[in-house]
Amino acid sequence: MAENDARERIQKLLVTGDNRLKQGVAVEKVRETYEEALAVAREAGLEDSVRPLVEVRLADLQRLARE
Repeated sequence: MAENDARERIQKLLVTGDNRLKQGVAVEKVRETYEEALAVAREAGLEDSVRPLVEVRLADLQRLARE
């Protein structure tokens, strides 16, 4: 996958995860979407720039799951 295609896919996955969270979709499904974004980033060599974004979202999911 070309870097631009990977960036576009990652952005789409992050937005999809955010939207699913807002819509009340199951936390596990949202987590899968964020983890898929991280996997795409890893494959494209973009993990260092994407990991912080995903980690913040995953931490928010954990917080929400506890509440």
